[in-house]
Amino acid sequence: MNAVSALLPDGKRLHLQHGPIDLVIGAEGQGDAKQRAFRAASMRFETVLTELVGELDVLRTPISKRSSKPHGQIAQHMYTACLPHSTAYVTPMAAVAGAVADTVLQAMTDSTDLARAYVNNGGDIAFHLAPEHSFSMAMQNHEAADLGKAVILAFHTSRGIATSGRHGRSLSLGIADSVTVLAYDAAQADVAATLIANAIDLPGHPAIRRQPANTLDPDSDLTTKLVVTECGLLTDTEKNHALRTGGACAQKMQNAGLIHAAALFLQGQSHVIGSNFEPTKRSLVYA
Repeated sequence: MNAVSALLPDGKRLHLQHGPIDLVIGAEGQGDAKQRAFRAASMRFETVLTELVGELDVLRTPISKRSSKPHGQIAQHMYTACLPHSTAYVTPMAAVAGAVADTVLQAMTDSTDLARAYVNNGGDIAFHLAPEHSFSMAMQNHEAADLGKAVILAFHTSRGIATSGRHGRSLSLGIADSVTVLAYDAAQADVAATLIANAIDLPGHPAIRRQPANTLDPDSDLTTKLVVTECGLLTDTEKNHALRTGGACAQKMQNAGLIHAAALFLQGQSHVIGSNFEPTKRSLVYA
């Protein structure tokens, strides 16, 4: 099956799809800048899936400073984003969605001058901002309830945002409803959101059910690790404890310069690090 490229019905956004990769792209600029950017995105996207499939064995292998480095542009970007987290169990696949978004966005900005642009890969977003422009993203839970928004101005250094959690597309070791992270690029935000979501947990709690990852997805890079399949209602004390554990993980990443901000959500409670987030919920613990 070949990559599919088509304008969405609003005529303002481009939809690119190939296998499991599904992108929604927007661009703003003078003259034919948007059209040029869309053409560049479509051309770069044509080989993305093939590049990744060719290195899946390496990309599904837990990363360490001694692990084999991949060769392709996207694969190397994934590896580089994950390497600072090599003390945890993580494979380059933790950054795949963000790395694809970064790569397609780079092709767009290399092709023309843009005032603003974004590549949304299932909620993991790479974006470009010229001076005096801004980017905002609404945050919702798995039931589409409003959680607030993230706001990035041109002078901020964040150019990537990613969300992870047990209700997302990927399997999770933790119980977070969602974790949204801002970082220098989407790949860095992607892996960080994954690991922070994993850290929000209550090991051994009777209300949490787990199952080996490979029984749910034979191709999962988590192999036999136990992933969360169900989390019953928790007390406020339990939720606060789990969020603070995840918050400590996020704070450590922020202190190391790996992320800029994070918003952690669990059953109506939130933990926020950084000033870019404007949560709707008021049951917040600020770091």
